[in-house]
Amino acid sequence: MFKDNKRVIATDTLIGQGTLTEGKMICDASLRIEGEYRGDIECKGNVIIGECGIARSNIAAQDVTVAGKVIGDITTKGRLIITSSGQVEGSLYANILIVQDGGIINGNCQMEVPKDAKGKGASDADSAHAVSGKEHGGKEGKEKSRQAG
Repeated sequence: MFKDNKRVIATDTLIGQGTLTEGKMICDASLRIEGEYRGDIECKGNVIIGECGIARSNIAAQDVTVAGKVIGDITTKGRLIITSSGQVEGSLYANILIVQDGGIINGNCQMEVPKDAKGKGASDADSAHAVSGKEHGGKEGKEKSRQAG
């Protein structure tokens, strides 16, 4: 009647407004901070710092959205979004960076193209160069024929 099959379901974590938490946080699911957090964050999911949120943290996550304030380094495997109310003081490491009008960054930013896109980008650039070369060559050919004739 009762089975021993227990599924582990990842639950999102919320640090609510008015809450101060300190320590090192490691989580499998997503994390949303509306209060204040002090300490390192390692998250396999996404991290959202809400408009009232303050994180005095080094953050490592899949995607990070900052609408509040982060004092520390942010490392993402995916996308870093800084909204119009977001402020970041620290180094940023992201594949994709989006800063909305009014968003503030005080620090360094390093972006790398994902490994999947490196090969694709190079072939697109080569094909674009080849197309422009053909157009350029075509114009030169017309000019030479005009001069000769």
